[in-house]
Amino acid sequence: MSPAPRTPRPRRYDPAKVRAALDGQVRVVCEAVDALCAGPDARAVLDSPTWQGDRTVRDLVVRLAGVLESLPRRLAEATAAGASARAGITLIDYVSGPSSRAGELAAAAPADAAALASVEPPALAGRLREAARNLADAAAGTDPATVVPTVAGAMTVADFLVTRLLETVVLADDLADATGTAPRHDRQALAAVTRLLADTLAAKAPGGSVEVRIPPFAVVQCVAGPRHTRGTPPNVVETDPLTWIRLATGRSSWAVALDDAAVSASGERADISDQLPLLS
Repeated sequence: MSPAPRTPRPRRYDPAKVRAALDGQVRVVCEAVDALCAGPDARAVLDSPTWQGDRTVRDLVVRLAGVLESLPRRLAEATAAGASARAGITLIDYVSGPSSRAGELAAAAPADAAALASVEPPALAGRLREAARNLADAAAGTDPATVVPTVAGAMTVADFLVTRLLETVVLADDLADATGTAPRHDRQALAAVTRLLADTLAAKAPGGSVEVRIPPFAVVQCVAGPRHTRGTPPNVVETDPLTWIRLATGRSSWAVALDDAAVSASGERADISDQLPLLS
């Protein structure tokens, strides 16, 4: 009888590097929103739909502000609760738990979300900048080992900042798609999110029969079955970081990515469409 596939050990993220990557990604997002809101057709662009249909570009910007504000809010909740708790969930728990992640994102709505639905474009851009400053101040002034509550359970600030990185990269890509602009991402932010989602796949489908390559940032083995020991593995999936993030988050489908030659898959076990999306 074959041994059960081993779940890979969770990757550790350096808090200083995560903060630097988040700062860089937030800067890119704020610059994009500043340019959008300064344009002559800003109102029309903000009212235009996104891939989700029922959400507009303005909704995306408001949600981005909420994602950035969530650390200060969670820290305030932790302070109000008094005694510190122990972390109860990991990054992989957060990403692979569909209800927990959706709940956390829904909970990220800014306190003045209703008011932001009608503010003028320059004020909306300013609100996002304010949220970015508040996030930077909170991250700089907090021990990464501090534990904060989330809808899924308690997490360290270090891990929670990685989740903010995930949300910011994904929503920034949604913003680029909705406005028809070229996607821009901080390189280290893109690397961290690519690795997190690759590790989530390896945890969701543990095994060694398929090798998933996302150069230059990640390589993981997954899917139960015969494990290769040397040379080129018999089942290989390869794609670029942005395509991988879109597949993992349901922004693109396996079939479309194959048709567009955005992903290559060789070997009888290389179809990982049953594992995707990892989150939505």
